[in-house]
Amino acid sequence: MSVLCLLERDGAGVADVSLRALTLARDLAAPAGDSLAAVFIGGEAPAGALPVLSAFGAAEVLAVSGDGLTGYAPLGWARILAQLAGSAGATAVLAAATDRGSEVMAHLGAITGLPVAANCVSAQGDPQAGAGAIRLIRQRWAGSVLEDAVLEASPALLTVAADAVPARPSPEPGQARVQVITAELQDGDLDVHAAESAERGSGVSLATARVVVGGGRGVGGPEGFGALEACSAARWASPGWSPARAGGRTGSRSARPVPGSRPSSTWPAASAARSSTWQAARAPGTSSRSTPTRTRRSFPAPTTP
Repeated sequence: MSVLCLLERDGAGVADVSLRALTLARDLAAPAGDSLAAVFIGGEAPAGALPVLSAFGAAEVLAVSGDGLTGYAPLGWARILAQLAGSAGATAVLAAATDRGSEVMAHLGAITGLPVAANCVSAQGDPQAGAGAIRLIRQRWAGSVLEDAVLEASPALLTVAADAVPARPSPEPGQARVQVITAELQDGDLDVHAAESAERGSGVSLATARVVVGGGRGVGGPEGFGALEACSAARWASPGWSPARAGGRTGSRSARPVPGSRPSSTWPAASAARSSTWQAARAPGTSSRSTPTRTRRSFPAPTTP
């Protein structure tokens, strides 16, 4: 048995959000004695990734390639994860709750007919709830609600809230081995794909930034952003995207949630508790910045008609 974690690249390395997802995947796999496999799709693993992934407890690094699989293709990536999960007997498949991770896991849920638990901050096996059941905590309503839930599905499909899970190396690191796999895709899996991706020259990407400093019309023009960049460099020492390429101009999202915003969810049953969780989150005297409320839900395993 194994736990699979989809990883994303950040330049020549592994994205920080993926290391956070890998940390939660390891916490889920270790108590059950499952092995941890890191998955890169579309070519070789980034240079220097093997020592990092070994330090985070990955036993295997699966590098998947195939004809036409040169860029991001959400349905194709999901098809590959479904095949890997089946061949490895995976008990769970995880990805960071980024734009890409969330989209791929939504496709994977559609392919397998299984629910996707979004924005998880912890996940542990729960034998008392049944064989294969996972007790998890996940964010709702931009983190103003923490939902306790039991997920009964095999494999469990989870996305990880990158802003809530720290990236922690394994206390017992090993030596990961690389396995190169050729993808078997179906007609139409690559109909939607990224034909071109702009490379980032320096700094951090907006998708993985822990702090975002923004400016608008109030700065007076392009020259006004110099003060913001100087402030960012002085305070955090790693200014990232230039103003001309940030935010709405690209559609990119920060890894940090905006207070009061509503996170997306691919869980089919999520709407069932919408009213109760919203009332709990916005009770009189509270706000989106208050201490998260705790709610409880249980989702039985899907049944076949």
